Parts: sequence; C-alpha cells; structure tokens
Amino acid sequence: MRLNLSILILLLAAGFILSITAGVSFGSASIPFSTVWSIVGNKLHAGSFPVTWSSGQESIVWDVRFPRVVLAALVGAGLAITGAVLQALTRNPLADPHLLGVSSGAAFGAILALLHTGLILGLLTVPLFAFTGALLATAAVGLTTRLTRSHSADRLVLSGVAVAFVFTALGNLLIFLGDPRAANTVVFWMLGGLGLAQWQHLIYPAGILLLCLALLLPKTRELNALAMGDETAVTLGIPVVRFRLLLFVVTALLTGVMVAFSGAIGFVGLMVPHFVRLIVGGDNVRVVPLSAAFGALALIWADIVARLIMAPEDMPIGVVTGLVGGIAFILILRSGRA
Repeated sequence: MRLNLSILILLLAAGFILSITAGVSFGSASIPFSTVWSIVGNKLHAGSFPVTWSSGQESIVWDVRFPRVVLAALVGAGLAITGAVLQALTRNPLADPHLLGVSSGAAFGAILALLHTGLILGLLTVPLFAFTGALLATAAVGLTTRLTRSHSADRLVLSGVAVAFVFTALGNLLIFLGDPRAANTVVFWMLGGLGLAQWQHLIYPAGILLLCLALLLPKTRELNALAMGDETAVTLGIPVVRFRLLLFVVTALLTGVMVAFSGAIGFVGLMVPHFVRLIVGGDNVRVVPLSAAFGALALIWADIVARLIMAPEDMPIGVVTGLVGGIAFILILRSGRA
C-alpha cells in the first residue's frame, strides 16, 4: 500500500490536532474539547475567550496534560527517528534505540539519582543524571570499538550489546545497595513514564530533537547508500567509517536525552519505522521524517491509554508500548516483512 504524500501530510496534520486534543481532554477528569482549546487560546492570547471554566480545569489543561502531550510527541519522534536510522545503518530490521547500550546507561544514571543522591539539583536531577549515564555509555561504546578496531555495522551492534550488559549490571547493583522502599519509583521510571513533563524542561528534548533532525535529514540519501552496503557507499564517495560514527553519535545523543526525560520506553523505535515503510516504501528521504511524525502520534495515544486504563492511577507507558508493539511485531513476522 502506498499513499500519495500530499494526502498523507494532510492526514497527519488532522491526526495531530485530534491526538493533541484527545491527549489533553481525556483522563481521570475529562474536559470538553471546546474548553481545552478555549483555555489554550486564552493562554496564548489573554482574553480571547470568556472564562467559563474553573482554575482547577485550567491547571489540568495547561500545567499538567498539555506539556505531557508535547513531551510524548517529542519522545515518540526521537525514538522513532533513531530506530529508522539504526535499522538502515546496521542493515538490521530488528535494530532499535536500546540496541547500542545508551538506554542502559541512562537507566544507570537515573537509578543513581533516585536511590543514592536524591534531588540535589531539583526536578532536573533525574534527567541530568540519566543523560550523563547515556553519554558515558556512548563513550564506552566508542572506546570499545576503537580498542577492538570494530568499525563494521555488526561490530558496532555487538559493542553496544556488551556495554548494555555492563551498565545493566551496574544499575542492578545500585538497586541492590539502595533503599528497598524506593524500589517502586525506580521500577516505574524504568518502565517508562511522562510525569516529569513541565514547560520549562521541554526546551531540552525539543532542542536536541531539532538539532538531530537538522543533522540527519540532509544525510538521508547517503543513508540510503549505506543501507545498500559499504561497497556501494564507498563507490559513491561516502567516507563510510566517519559517516557511520556520525550517525552513531547523533542517534546515541537523541536516545539518551529522550530516555532521560521519559524512562525506558520500548518498541516505538522498532515498530514505527516498519509501519512507515509499509506506507511509503524504503526510501529514507521519506522514512526518517515520517517516522518522527508517526512516532509522535503513537506515543501520544499510548500515553492516553496508559492514563485511562487504570484511572486515576497511571500505568507505566512502557507496558502499553510493549504489549501493542509485541503483538504488532509478531504480525509483521508472520507476514514475512521483517
């Protein structure tokens, strides 16, 4: 199935408006769609609509749910882009953002903050520690590939897997040594959640996402060549080792920041690029930006389900993406497309 690109863009625009509205409206305390956009309109331009809502509803819409929906979109887009690039980079349809050990490093940093240091830097403590852990894991993978002279795609993946095991073990050690009463907090974070969403913090994932898009989108044709094999890329004049390292660093940075603000959310980076290729084909010029759009939509709706299914409690969003993604992946395997 292939859709006309103009029609697809229109459908995506309508889907974003509907998804954002639903994400802000639905919850343990539902708020009418018209009230949602009236509150947003008044926040953007004071006095645009007569105030017919309570201060509590305004706080739920603007301070709680709207930044949460924006964070879901940013994280979903970032993870899906990373998955699309890694699958082309490694020529492995099973590649996803957690393949290279970055999420394990981020989890290590978050566990350290949650169980052993406390919020010494305020609400940004967990994201900053998680991001630092992701950077350490990235550096560890780079050092491993240098020491073992492993520059091929398969060797990069193996280095990432090895680093992931090391940081997972270190994280488990921190849990073992930490306060058992805080274990629930750590488990919830490791399963994924968007509870850290606040307007003043969204600049960090948004800025990194825009930076990485600016670096990746001009390279999508070279990524097509690399996906066809190193020999083809070299024939076309692409410096394979340097280009692969650039993609590796950019995707590691993107994964680390998104995991730092949302916890470990699986299957988005694995499944969304497969879905996009079913619609538009395998050209990464289209796959990479459309993966960002569909990843954002997917995580917004996963968060809605996570908030509704056990309301007023929040189910970890990683449980929802794991269940849906696992079933969808089984169906893809059955159809022989993976």
